Amino acid sequence: MYNQSPESWVGEEEEPLTGFTWRGGCERETTGILAWSEVFVVEKPDGCKVAVLLIDTQGAFDSQSTIKDCATLFALSTMTSSVQVYNLSQNVQEDDLQHLQLFTEYGRLAMEEVYEKPFQTLMFLIRDWSYPYEHPYGLEGGQSFLEKRLQVGNQHEELQNVRKHIHSCFSNIGCFLLPHPGLKVATNPHFDGRLRDIDEEFKKELVNLVPTLLSPENLVEKEIGGVKITCRDLLHYFKAYMKIYQGEELPHPKSMLQATAEANNLAAVAGAKDAYNKSMEQVCGGDKPYISPAELERRHVDLRQASVRHFRSVKKMGGEDFCRRYQEQLEAELDEAYANFSKHNDGKNIFYAARTPATLFAVMFIMYVVSLVTGFVGINSVATLCNLVMGVALTALCIWAYVKYSGEFREVGGVIDQVAETLWEQVSCQTPRKVSTEELKFC
Repeated sequence: MYNQSPESWVGEEEEPLTGFTWRGGCERETTGILAWSEVFVVEKPDGCKVAVLLIDTQGAFDSQSTIKDCATLFALSTMTSSVQVYNLSQNVQEDDLQHLQLFTEYGRLAMEEVYEKPFQTLMFLIRDWSYPYEHPYGLEGGQSFLEKRLQVGNQHEELQNVRKHIHSCFSNIGCFLLPHPGLKVATNPHFDGRLRDIDEEFKKELVNLVPTLLSPENLVEKEIGGVKITCRDLLHYFKAYMKIYQGEELPHPKSMLQATAEANNLAAVAGAKDAYNKSMEQVCGGDKPYISPAELERRHVDLRQASVRHFRSVKKMGGEDFCRRYQEQLEAELDEAYANFSKHNDGKNIFYAARTPATLFAVMFIMYVVSLVTGFVGINSVATLCNLVMGVALTALCIWAYVKYSGEFREVGGVIDQVAETLWEQVSCQTPRKVSTEELKFC
């Protein structure tokens, strides 16, 4: 993935293997699910770019994992992956298929509202294949072997159900047969992945296997419920699944269903809100001129309705009542975003920007006139008070100007703006009343 080259990706003969932590031996190395820290962006032949995330999952049925542990991890890995590689040794036994049925049933329950096949691609990777005279190494031999192994014939009903279940869970099922990598790999405790220690036949098939999974033309885009998932959407799914895995007990499939539905709706909310923000940026963004509040309100209402329609049009899980809660969340976030856009637009109005200094100048002028009049008639205490207020207003004006010039003490500047706005509204003869979004919605 780093080299992005069909010829040189294997590396040099003396180059040790890097990547996910690994080692030989009978004890497990990987625990839980690991994701590579870098996302690879690959351009497909049709010109669109996809992000590739590599995930490593612990093996099934080690000495420290229960069946439920394995089922949950396999289900979670499959639910978040577009291609699941099922790594087996030497052959596909009947118990391997039964375990696969158990694992996928756990994930299938969590995706029970998806009436299509819930998962995408399953690749059986059979290492140490010892029967190349029956089925040759590679993808073609693996496909012929797997078709025979998963064929539904005159077997016992239980065996037929296992095969039917596997076919019903995955849209695409493949198989690749790998030879044994050699005794140096199997018996040398110091083996570090150098190509020189690996048998030529294994290296030959490895060169065929990796492009089958990772070449641009073979990449499978992740879908959930028939909808392609973006990186932002996948992040919502990861967050939702992390919540239910924070406890000591592994989650029930129903909890995973709820987490999937939650992430699905949050992704729809994010997409609808993003569409609203982009449209509003075109209306009153940073480089756009000032727009009248009434026109901005009208555009907001139109775009808000379009955003809600976008949310409703996205295929979601959880049912009508569940989705309605997220629609209300979207509407609240859109109103909050509109308030921010409105404030930003007001800041472009030269008269609005001059409101604070105009108010302070007016206060100073009025206090100056009152001071002269009261001093002339002999009411010195009132004149002194007016002079004091005039001095405070002048000081506030100087501080406000410094804040606007330097960008420092913004909190103090905000307080001065708030006081000036309050005075302005108090002395205004008429204050136009803004019609709220909720009032417009029910007109």
